[in-house]
Formats: sequence, structure tokens, C-alpha cells
Amino acid sequence: MIHSFLLIGQSNMAGRGIRETVPPIINESIMMLRNGRWQVMAEPIHNDRPTAGIGLASSFAAAWYLDHADDRIGLVPCADGGTSLDDWQVGGALFDHAVAQAKLAQRSSKLSGILWHQGENDSSAGLAAVYCEKFDRIINELRGQLTEPDIPLVVGALGDFLPDGVYGSYFKDYRLVNEALLSYAQSHDNCNFVTAQCLTANDDQLHFDAPSLRKLGLRYYEALKHHTDIVEPLLNEDVLLENIYDRL
Repeated sequence: MIHSFLLIGQSNMAGRGIRETVPPIINESIMMLRNGRWQVMAEPIHNDRPTAGIGLASSFAAAWYLDHADDRIGLVPCADGGTSLDDWQVGGALFDHAVAQAKLAQRSSKLSGILWHQGENDSSAGLAAVYCEKFDRIINELRGQLTEPDIPLVVGALGDFLPDGVYGSYFKDYRLVNEALLSYAQSHDNCNFVTAQCLTANDDQLHFDAPSLRKLGLRYYEALKHHTDIVEPLLNEDVLLENIYDRL
């Protein structure tokens, strides 16, 4: 059995971590969808930009495997860097592409969850104020078109480093997006929130670095596994990563 997970959002879901800064995750039971067919995962999972690198989904999948060693997990990469919530609107190219890829995955797997990370492009007071409303329309329609009304959804917070970079002036209201994401998770069934506390960035202060993405993926799995919001770092993140790397 392959349990598949749809990956959607912008660049911090697609992943911009530098590959050489973390050990690889090599596991023949972790698959990724390419051209409608499953192949063994290799990073980068996404190819949305030439700068694609380590993302959070690989450690999410590896953590999932630790609890499901008799099954396989499949990742369906559909995130796209630099995209706003409006770019993901129902009927748009990104939305339709995600639906099409997820339906392809459903032919040979059980679609078991949706992982979302997006919001940098909506980090203004005005856009954050309507984030939940826009997001709800997207998720409701996505679940409907995939005939999975109760599929689990995990959403992740934006990094606290965003105001400190060259583009920091664009992210002065990022906390409002995080508040919207947490509020959405707390007010909707089958949705949980993951914190980005204590995570660090690449030199651009825009994208999570690879070690942080490894930890963020663990948090996403913990939220999915326990159906709970993860509002502070996990106490055993380093140990879990050692267990994952020790498979090599």
C-alpha cells in the first residue's frame, strides 16, 4: 500500500535548502510522483525552480516510515515558488494542476493527507485579514474534487527571520499570517498547525535552511500523527533525525 501526500504552497514547501548541508535521506519505501508514475524519492522532490533543494517533505516521509515500515509513502510535489494565495484560487492553473496530480496519485495510492506551506506573499495586514476566507474556499473545493472531504491537512507557520532580510520590509506583518493559519487550524476539523519557532534561514533570510526544513518536516508528521497543533519545537527532533540518518 502506498499512502500519498499532496504537497502544495510556495517556495518553502518546494524547498530551497542547500543539499550539501544535511545528510541525504535514502529510503526505497519513500516514493515521489513523476509523470504520473511512482519512483524512489530523490531530493530535490520539487523542480519548480532551478534553485529547488531540500524541502520539508522528505523528513516528514522518513518520520512517517518509522511508524509504518510495512507500507510505502508517496509524495506528490505541486508547490510553486513565489506564489500568492490568489495564485492558488479555485480554477487557476496551480489549483487545477494539483487536482490533476492528486487524481493521478489516487489511481495507485491512498491519498492520506495534504501539506501546505504558504503565506510569505500574503504578509500584509490587508491580505492576512482575508487569508482564512480565501484559504477555506481552496481547501473545501480541493477536498470536494478529490472526493476526500475529511482528508487531514497540516499547515505551517512562516519563519520568524522574515523581517530581518534584504526583503524584510515586505514581511512586517508576517505574524498576522501565522495567526490566521493557527486560527484556521483551530476552527476547522481535520486541520492542524505547525510552528516555525527556533528555525533558521539561508543567507537570504527568506527560505528555511536545510537543517531547519528537516526539523519542520518532523513537526508536520507529529501534527498529522497526533491530530494536534504543534506550537513549540519537539523535544526529540535531533534524536529522530539521527534515527532517520542511521538507516544509511
